[in-house]
Amino acid sequence: MKLHTLLIVGFALSMTACAEKEPAMPEALDEAQAPSPAAEAAPEKMGEWLNDEFLEHMHRHADELDELNLALADGDLDAAKKSANWLSRHDGVSGIPDEWQLYLVNMREAADAVAEATDLEAARLPAERISENCQGCHIAAGVVTD
Repeated sequence: MKLHTLLIVGFALSMTACAEKEPAMPEALDEAQAPSPAAEAAPEKMGEWLNDEFLEHMHRHADELDELNLALADGDLDAAKKSANWLSRHDGVSGIPDEWQLYLVNMREAADAVAEATDLEAARLPAERISENCQGCHIAAGVVTD
């Protein structure tokens, strides 16, 4: 159960995408820029914002990302765009550590690119970027998923 909670928290961090959108697309992080796993989400730091509302919010992120990927696999661009729109534009939660915000901004912008795609192929690459930013945030938070 403890691992499950950590996985949810990690996913939540990566999918929060609740920061206000920046007008310019930030560049992807390279290894030198990425927050180190030493920022392993100290329990006291996580406690500032980790609560039922946050976990519920992150579950919604996971559900929408699953729906987006299933829709792309099924060839349903409209359904993929619906989930991508939610991921890029929904109201967020506050208190996410500053060092993880770039993952959130990148995830939102990738979701926006899926929402604006004109065909399935154009939607697939930004959909992969959503997942990559989720994983990057999981790693930065010290939460490893399989």
